[in-house]
Amino acid sequence: MQIKKLTPNLVVRNVEASLKFYREVLGLEKAINVPEQSPYVFASVSNGTVEIFFNDQKTVAAEYPNLATKIGASLTLYMEVDSLQSVLDQVQKAGAKISMPVTDQFYGMREFGFEDGDGYTITIAQKTG
Repeated sequence: MQIKKLTPNLVVRNVEASLKFYREVLGLEKAINVPEQSPYVFASVSNGTVEIFFNDQKTVAAEYPNLATKIGASLTLYMEVDSLQSVLDQVQKAGAKISMPVTDQFYGMREFGFEDGDGYTITIAQKTG
């Protein structure tokens, strides 16, 4: 298994404010925003090698009640891999708690989530196309 990408996925109070901060302070460019017009429920910034996701706290809490939605201390790691099944096998072998079953997402990814020993959520994703 080769980890191909690691993207911090931050739960924030205000997606627009986070976009502004990361653009102004770190010089990252807006890459994606959902919906197309504000108020956003999701957005990301990137410079080509670094990418950070922002998710609206209220939206995450409503859609994924089992995920942590605390601001600041909450962090999910989103890892794109070349073999989701091999990672799933290892997670199950280790007896880790699966917080999101394998799901094919509308944006072309197959994903599942699990928790580490401290309760941090790690999402594993593989492109479906």
